[in-house]
Order: sequence, then structure tokens, then C-alpha cells
Amino acid sequence: MSRNAVETVMGAVVLLIAGIFLALAYEYADVRMVEGYVITAKFNKVDGLQRGSDVRIGGVKVGSVVDQFIDPQDYRVVVTVSIKSDLKLPLDSTASITSDGLLGGKYVKLEPGFATAVIEPGGEITDTKDVIAIEDLLGRLIFLTAETGEFSGGLDQ
Repeated sequence: MSRNAVETVMGAVVLLIAGIFLALAYEYADVRMVEGYVITAKFNKVDGLQRGSDVRIGGVKVGSVVDQFIDPQDYRVVVTVSIKSDLKLPLDSTASITSDGLLGGKYVKLEPGFATAVIEPGGEITDTKDVIAIEDLLGRLIFLTAETGEFSGGLDQ
């Protein structure tokens, strides 16, 4: 009977340590949504961008993607982001969808402008650049090589 009690206590200790580890990992991984003011940006396509994706300036996380939906007027994707309250973006800032490496996820990259006026909460970034999907680039490369005849491997000779 004492062996079962020891095993139960050891199991509880292991679960407690695992819970502490997960809490610390969550705290230091910076995966929480950023609380702040909300702004929007419109894109033609946002391939792979998800709710909760990062918003970064110079590689530093300054916000999170809160929502995305299609505008029924112009059929563009409206991306709503939350930006840290202490960060005020100039009115001429640009937003683009960028990949986090070759196989990484997508995030919104902000490039602050030089205007003295700032984007107010609920405002919109009007200068946006769409994501360039790797599939599109590979399709163009294949089309161009087939058209020019390069990479034929010497079969034509």
C-alpha cells in the first residue's frame, strides 16, 4: 500500500513541475496578445497570417493581430491589430505581411514614417504591401525557365 502512495505523490510532483514549466514557458515566450490601441490595414491577400500573429517593428514585437475579415465593399482583407499603448505610429507608416523565415509563420511588419501626425486609435494604415507567396515565386520561375528554354539539361542538343 505504501508503494502506491509513493507513486501517487511522485506523479503529483511530476505534474506540478510540468505545470510550472509550462507557465514559465508561456510567460517568457511572449505569445500573449498585446494589449493597447487598435488600428486597421487593408491588404489584397494575407496568405498564412493568423489571429494572434505578431506585429513587429525592426524585428521587435509591438503588437498582435486581433482579427481579419473581408471588406464587402472592395473585397480586400481588413486586418485589425493591437499596438502597445506607449507606441504612437506616424501617419505615413507602412504595413506589410512578411514571412518569418522560409518555413516560418507570417507576421505584420510595420515601418514607421516621418510624419508628425500620428495614427489615432481606431485609425487605418493606408500604405500596405501584400504578401509574396513562395508558391507564386516558384510558379513564375518555372514559367520563365520553360519560356526561355534554360535548364533543359542538354536534352535539346
